[in-house]
Amino acid sequence: MTGKRVLTKKITALAVATAAVGLLGACSSDNNDGASSSTVPTSNMTPSSTVSTSAATATEVVPGSAAAALASTPWETTSATGAQGAEVPLTDDNVKNYVGFAYFKSDGTFTMFNLDDTPKMHGDWSVSPDGKTRTIIAKNDAGEEQSRRVVDIVTLNDKEFTYRVYPNPDDKAVYYDIIHTPTTHPEPTK
Repeated sequence: MTGKRVLTKKITALAVATAAVGLLGACSSDNNDGASSSTVPTSNMTPSSTVSTSAATATEVVPGSAAAALASTPWETTSATGAQGAEVPLTDDNVKNYVGFAYFKSDGTFTMFNLDDTPKMHGDWSVSPDGKTRTIIAKNDAGEEQSRRVVDIVTLNDKEFTYRVYPNPDDKAVYYDIIHTPTTHPEPTK
């Protein structure tokens, strides 16, 4: 009887250990960009960007981080410049789609509105761990992904948020910097 009891205990211990290893493997992230295990890589994002499995952990807002700066205030698009440094009107076809009010919440969700307060988009956001890119995932009202945009961050602090867009992703010589400054504009209700 003792031999059967020892064998049963060993089999039980082996089953528990196997289950624990399986759970650990399922919970870990296999990306090598230094992101926490609460994020999973997605195939159509830049390697340094990640997206969360839930909106509550879409981005880590650590005090003093780039994500904290982005979530610290509502932003308004106030100007744009081209690759040569010249100002570009916000009505220009190359920049007008990026103009509006943006509200990045510390829970990793965002809403954006046009300057006339009409809804533009909403969804999840994140900043790469190195602070070099910002990702937004626009979702419909059912929570389904509609589009994804990853942009290079040029400036991000408590006074300015500027990101760069390329009309042709293969031509890095032509770009537009979209400049935002903090605003006290209240977030419109939908």
